[in-house]
Amino acid sequence: MGSPSGPPFDPDDPDRARRERDTEPIPRIDPDDGPGFGAGSGYGAGPSLSENAAFGDGPGYAGEGRSGRAWARDPEGYPEQPISEEELAGLRVDASGMAPRRVLPLEDEPSSLVARYLFPTERYRGEWKRHWIHLSTPIIVGIAATFVLGYLSGFLAGRDVGALTTVAVLLWFAVMGWVAWRVADWWYDRFILTNKRVMVVNGIITRRVAMMPLVRVTDMKYEQTPTGRALNYGTFVLESAGQEQALREVKNLPNPNELYLRVVEEMYEPQAVEARLGKEADEAKADDGA
Repeated sequence: MGSPSGPPFDPDDPDRARRERDTEPIPRIDPDDGPGFGAGSGYGAGPSLSENAAFGDGPGYAGEGRSGRAWARDPEGYPEQPISEEELAGLRVDASGMAPRRVLPLEDEPSSLVARYLFPTERYRGEWKRHWIHLSTPIIVGIAATFVLGYLSGFLAGRDVGALTTVAVLLWFAVMGWVAWRVADWWYDRFILTNKRVMVVNGIITRRVAMMPLVRVTDMKYEQTPTGRALNYGTFVLESAGQEQALREVKNLPNPNELYLRVVEEMYEPQAVEARLGKEADEAKADDGA
């Protein structure tokens, strides 16, 4: 039957059963009744409810218009987990809002070899020589030539063949001259990053300067072979609007991950680079003054 204080009884009312169910009192649960939900409840054996469990005011069940009873969890059941200082170290920021620096510092000024290729309003970001693995072939050839031609010269000297011995010695000098040339070429070969472009400068007698504006770089990636991962070098590939460029592939660059971060940061967050470099300059001046 409907409630006396409610609306008049209507046998055809579709919401009558729902209202009676929602206004039904909640039975008291006796903890001494055992592991079930209490005698006469109609439920089988099961885990008993905690004394701290309660029904709180909640949003109810979506789309059903029920009474809105919701479970209130025991706050003592979920203790707060402390966070260590090591876990917070990578999340802290300083007063200026800058996160910890991810890349290593470089020289503030370009070398004399690079400075001549920068215009006055350009900001220098760094220069890199190629990894020493770039010299692996000349070094191996020089060592092999030293052993082979040295043994050959000693063998010919014992046979009293002076002309062939001289040829062997001259050949060794020629190989060593080629090795020295390759080492010098490696020394003058630089990969340069500024706030406006990337450049590669190489050559001893004939100088070659290749550059690509950062705003024209449409894709950039670096590749590392297993040997490159072990020795920390890689090959950079730069794409610019689908066109072939002289700077498309730069092999054997050291610390490729650091270099990748520097180039990407310069492309997408130039203000952050300026802020970090300005802060470093202020700290250096403060240290000099101290």
